[in-house]
Amino acid sequence: MLIFLLLMILIFYFFMIRPQQKKQKKIEEARNSLQRGDKVVTIGGIHGKIVDVKDRTFTLEIAHDVRIEVDKAAISFNEADLSGKSEPKKEEEKTENNE
Repeated sequence: MLIFLLLMILIFYFFMIRPQQKKQKKIEEARNSLQRGDKVVTIGGIHGKIVDVKDRTFTLEIAHDVRIEVDKAAISFNEADLSGKSEPKKEEEKTENNE
């Protein structure tokens, strides 16, 4: 009976807890890699460009001369991630299409 209980705990750990920890770590690394000039979306749906980075906060410019300070945890994702790709190299695409 004790073996069955230990087996259930291991199953929960490897299929539920560990993947969630990896996902959280990946999100935290992504937030820490953001820098000035990156376009982001907050959890509340506010789109803006990072103009200042501090230890725990970002200052976002959401309109011309309108800036707000948000906690790093409030950043939902980078707009480049939303499109599913980074900035495409247009010059390479043009040369491939011309050939």
